[in-house]
Amino acid sequence: MRQAIKAGLLLSGLALWASSGQATPSYEDVRQSFRSSDVQVLDRQGQLIQRVRLDFHQRRGDWVALEQISPALQLAVLMSEDRRFESHGGVDWLSVGSAAWDGVFAGRSRGASTITMQLAGLLDHTLLGGRGGRSVWQKLDQVVAAQSLEDTWTKPQILEAYLNQVAFRGELVGVDAMARTLFQKQAAALDARESAIAAVLLRGPNASALTVERRACLTLQAMGRAQQCQALSHLVPVALRRAGQAPLGQTQLAPHFARWVLEQSPQTEAGDRLHTTLDSRLQRQVQASVRRHLLDLRTARVQDAAVVVLDNHQGQVLAYVGSSGDLSEAAQVDHARSLRQAGSTLKPFLYELAIEKRLLTAVSLLQDSPLNLPTGNGLYIPQNYDKQFIGWVSARNALASSLNIPAVRVLTLLGPASLVERLRELGLNLRQDGDFYGYSLALGSADVTLLELTNAYRALANLGQAQAVNVRMDQSMAAFRPVMDPGASWIVGDMLSDRQARVLTFGLDSALSTPFWSAVKTGTSKDMRDNWALGWTEHYTVGVWVGNSAGQSMQDVSGVSGAAPIWHEVISVLNQYRPGRQTVRPEQVQLRQIVFVPALEPSREEFFVEGTQTDRIQLNDANLAYAGPARIQEPVDGTILALDPDIPPQNQQLRLLAQGQINEALEWWVQGVKAGGGAQVRIPLVPGTLRIELKTEQGRLMDQVSVQIRGAQMTSFNKD
Repeated sequence: MRQAIKAGLLLSGLALWASSGQATPSYEDVRQSFRSSDVQVLDRQGQLIQRVRLDFHQRRGDWVALEQISPALQLAVLMSEDRRFESHGGVDWLSVGSAAWDGVFAGRSRGASTITMQLAGLLDHTLLGGRGGRSVWQKLDQVVAAQSLEDTWTKPQILEAYLNQVAFRGELVGVDAMARTLFQKQAAALDARESAIAAVLLRGPNASALTVERRACLTLQAMGRAQQCQALSHLVPVALRRAGQAPLGQTQLAPHFARWVLEQSPQTEAGDRLHTTLDSRLQRQVQASVRRHLLDLRTARVQDAAVVVLDNHQGQVLAYVGSSGDLSEAAQVDHARSLRQAGSTLKPFLYELAIEKRLLTAVSLLQDSPLNLPTGNGLYIPQNYDKQFIGWVSARNALASSLNIPAVRVLTLLGPASLVERLRELGLNLRQDGDFYGYSLALGSADVTLLELTNAYRALANLGQAQAVNVRMDQSMAAFRPVMDPGASWIVGDMLSDRQARVLTFGLDSALSTPFWSAVKTGTSKDMRDNWALGWTEHYTVGVWVGNSAGQSMQDVSGVSGAAPIWHEVISVLNQYRPGRQTVRPEQVQLRQIVFVPALEPSREEFFVEGTQTDRIQLNDANLAYAGPARIQEPVDGTILALDPDIPPQNQQLRLLAQGQINEALEWWVQGVKAGGGAQVRIPLVPGTLRIELKTEQGRLMDQVSVQIRGAQMTSFNKD
């Protein structure tokens, strides 16, 4: 009897307390303060391109309006949690009295909290009890808060806020996270069975599958859908197992770009929206191009690729593909910011610096012939990509055709230290000094990232003006910095756009040729581990890397066959967006008609930095072809060669070349053994000291040299 009296007094106290009223937040305030557990990364038009989770205590999706929530779920929640929701004023006094009666006379304890009361507790956590439950005063406060909500909110607003803030299962909070995770659906698409399962999770978020199944069937019966209970035994375990999976629609358009943007936005919090410079339409087109071309290269052992697209004028990142996704064994690695060997992609900066310093012009003749350079580790012996030598060639053709020996000769004029300094000024974070790289720096022995390299090429497009890239629409552009000479930069761009100058290596028809003006350079690192293609138009710069994350060699893939097709496709799409033409020639660049004597190359119009112009390129007599008796031109006496363990033995050969007046049949003898006849033969490289003799067919000795072959050598680089 005493317990019944206490229960009655408690009911009277609750009624009296509820009439007092307290301040409560508005519906709009609650909705505006709702925070997703993710950061939403948006493209330049405000479209969602990526979600990045920052809050790992709870998984909350977006706020879902009531009209976008399945009517079946709304009914199931009311049947399970609060059947008189539409008629009570915040407190269901019948349920409170019934719960009190059961507690006094039946010895059973059950809750009587309405949806409104539960929402009050979600909005004010001080109304929630600890492990020992809520105190009498907390219950009274919750009643007051519920009454206030009913006085100031509509019923649909209360139900909407409740469904968006209540916990369903484990870390899942809110209807959006629950529906997209447990059922891989939008909240509007939940059917009656799924709704019943979700509704009963509210009273037991961690209940077992059997308990959830039993309770869901009771809810379906209350909804008039008892016939649907049979399928619950299959649906419930499947849904509960998904609690730790990624939600449906977890946009993954630019995962690496999103992480990079967040690194640059340390103040970002869960629920924030970052408005980036990315173009989602272009991003999808670039991803499709990467996937299509990598599938074509499957037999060549290629898995990974990365692409960066920059706006030349503002430095905005328009597209950023960090990996090939499911085609890669390391899809989480951001290859656009991973260090890889640069290959021939550094040559444009080498030539620009030499032209800027007036050490070179586009028509300067460079000798493409065997070159031995002494270093602290022995001789550095660069080779061309095709293992052939052309002889005298202009700087224009040497750069456009990516010849290695001329590039190394240019670096001997400048010194590696000056090139390292220039590359650092352009934003390439080289870790070592010039002495470390040596002359191999001309052929790309340094490690760089695609992002840094693409932005350095953008400086060439902007006539020597360097600028940091921009990834946020709400941030101002960084200032441009003059790094390279405008005239020299323009000339290098013209050289890289010259289809005829590429013929020596790439021919007239390749992926480097476009029907509109563009400048492009490819690169291939040692053992074909990295392919590059970087180039620009008037408005855009595109960088592409192709390779394997773990560094495995590709099979017969060069920059022009691996990365260049992707570059060609992307730059063509960009030109459709905004057609461009060659940048206006700077005033300090002079145009002259030049002639070569002898006619090593056809006469043509050529561009010069002011003060270096000429109209005639003539070799000195000492440089003209030798016309005396037959002698050995290659190899030079005393040459030291070394076998490269990374190159198949059959590909490591020594060319024996004769020059001069050859009036009778010639024979080559190596270590006293005849090796072949004619003006040119090739012999395999075998460790040891070789005596090479050039004789007539009658045995008359014309010339002889000695060559040393070592079993190992310093690293060499295959380039294109």
